[in-house]
Amino acid sequence: MLDDFLWRAAFAGVALALATGPLGCFVVWRRMAYFGDATAHAAILGVVLSLAFSISIFVGVLITALAMAFMILFLSGRMFAVDTLLGVAAHGALALGLVTVVFLPGVRVDLSAYLFGDILAISRVDLLVICVGSAFVLVTLRLRWERLLLLTLNEDLAAARGIDTRRENMILIGTLAVLVAVAIKIVGALLITAMLIIPAAAARPISRTPESMAGVAAVLAIVAVILGLSASFQWDTPTGPSIVVAASVLFVGATFVTILKSKPKH
Repeated sequence: MLDDFLWRAAFAGVALALATGPLGCFVVWRRMAYFGDATAHAAILGVVLSLAFSISIFVGVLITALAMAFMILFLSGRMFAVDTLLGVAAHGALALGLVTVVFLPGVRVDLSAYLFGDILAISRVDLLVICVGSAFVLVTLRLRWERLLLLTLNEDLAAARGIDTRRENMILIGTLAVLVAVAIKIVGALLITAMLIIPAAAARPISRTPESMAGVAAVLAIVAVILGLSASFQWDTPTGPSIVVAASVLFVGATFVTILKSKPKH
């Protein structure tokens, strides 16, 4: 039984890491960290709405994350600065979710598992959802890679080449919402963005091409998952935060190696 849930946790973590690596590169390249935070924080409100309407947690989180993401995309630059709108959306959605759950009749749930993740409680159905969601993210990025990359490098050039920039932005945002929905049980709403950013940031200085950066980021994310799970099992630490700590250590290591290589030789 012990081996069973550990294997499920490991498979779920690796499946998530394979998706966060390439998608995290776009988050880093396009400086979407705060956008990712707003979408992830909205996931808590999605959990509460799922409980209120007795629907799947995955479905509730996905719908809420998509609604939040597209609302920000629609309103940004119209009435408020983007960073202001993201700040209001992120903290407002999180607080609303934490407050609303108190008023649900007959519902007593510990939201800490959704805030910080509970990968060791992954069921077979959860594992299937995570694998399908991660596969969807990877396939979408593979099919749209050239367009999204050109859009990231130069939006005007992408438009001049006939690329529908608004549609591609919506596809990227939708992919991010799917990842948030499948990742919430592994690392939690507060740590999802960290798993998107840290492996990609660690891969950036040691990669020569966008494709190699995506691959290295995925490998580093997988290593972080394995190290985090091992540390959690060994020292009884929270698993989601342990994975993020492991990713942070890898980032520091990659940065240190890059600094050493960049020093002039005498």
